[in-house]
Amino acid sequence: MSITVDIAPLVEAGDPAPVLPTVEEAARCLRIGRTTCYALIRTGELESLTIGGLRRVPADAPAAYLARRRAA
Repeated sequence: MSITVDIAPLVEAGDPAPVLPTVEEAARCLRIGRTTCYALIRTGELESLTIGGLRRVPADAPAAYLARRRAA
């Protein structure tokens, strides 16, 4: 079973989809709040990376999180 997360809110006309969205953009994809998204990252439930001083969420991480939640 494949789970997809709508990234349309992140893409502007003609721009490619972000490979490493911000935490706020990932939260919008999941339709959750920014604080909740950071809590999921803190507990390790949602994968993220730090690049320099910036926190980013791999584009496939929200779908992977949802797949784990649905399987539980």
